[in-house]
Amino acid sequence: MKITDRRPLPRAQLTLPVFGLGCAQVGGLFQPMSDAEAAALFEAAWARGLRLFDTAPYYGYTRSERRTGAALASRPRAEFLLSTKVGRLMRPDAGVRPGDDGWADPLPFRPHYDYSHDGVLRSFEDSLQRLGLARIDLLHVHDIGRRTHGERHAWHWDQLTRGGGLRALERLRREGLVAAVGFGVNEWQVAQAGLEVFDLDCVMLAGRYTLLEQGALSPFLDDCLRRGTAVIAAGPFNSGVLAGAASFDYAPVPADVVRRVQALQAVCAEFDVALPAAALQFPLAHPAVVSCVAGAHSPQQLAQNATWFEAAIPPPFWHALQARGLVDPRAPLPPG
Repeated sequence: MKITDRRPLPRAQLTLPVFGLGCAQVGGLFQPMSDAEAAALFEAAWARGLRLFDTAPYYGYTRSERRTGAALASRPRAEFLLSTKVGRLMRPDAGVRPGDDGWADPLPFRPHYDYSHDGVLRSFEDSLQRLGLARIDLLHVHDIGRRTHGERHAWHWDQLTRGGGLRALERLRREGLVAAVGFGVNEWQVAQAGLEVFDLDCVMLAGRYTLLEQGALSPFLDDCLRRGTAVIAAGPFNSGVLAGAASFDYAPVPADVVRRVQALQAVCAEFDVALPAAALQFPLAHPAVVSCVAGAHSPQQLAQNATWFEAAIPPPFWHALQARGLVDPRAPLPPG
């Protein structure tokens, strides 16, 4: 598979590149990135043929959207696809400090959750301004769910449903201001609930269908396939642990995950396969998954990700993972 290959979104008039650049790092996730470094990263991505870019107002407290828009301003609009998110309004706040929410150098804007009809429209319009665009290709509801909101989840869910947030998404889609709408979340359960109340074109699912985790297989991925809802697999490294970092779900790696990663590494060594390559390629074997989005801190890291994504992996490797109980036996496997 090549990074320039494309797959259709069944419910929208779009074909998505199978590999995209996640732009959280462009917002300074855990470590700072200068304007020059961000520009070099986008230049390298474009030169390699990447044409799908995912950002959000939350990333760097608007820094990622601003840099993404600046980098794409000189590119032909018809040649790239861009996704961003709604659910947080960014309000000026002089009290923002480096390290807030993990952003190394955030801009002075504080996120405030708002999934209401007017909040969604305001967030969308603000993003257009920061990005310098007149339309967005994919618009996701960001971080709805109990994982983010805890006991406040029901209140935010009510904003999104009875409060008109979903109605605002439908309006934007109907008016052609966005081509596809979906959820951008870290838990498949809330996306499953979304399927029951709204016609989602897509779901960007971060870290929940990976080489480490396949709990989303049923009923979620089954339902997505049946409904024609495309899945974009984000966070394929589970926030770094599958690429050699000491982080899982943006926190220290639990002991049971360490043991599982070590077991995966043992099979990789046996078949001379790079674990990050397997992590990038695995999600796309599922027929509901149309794209994999991964971030990068530098052009060199981006080049390494692209090389891993296109690396040849022998079919016996995948079968060995299943035979040893490291991959769900129901999970579709890459063809090799």
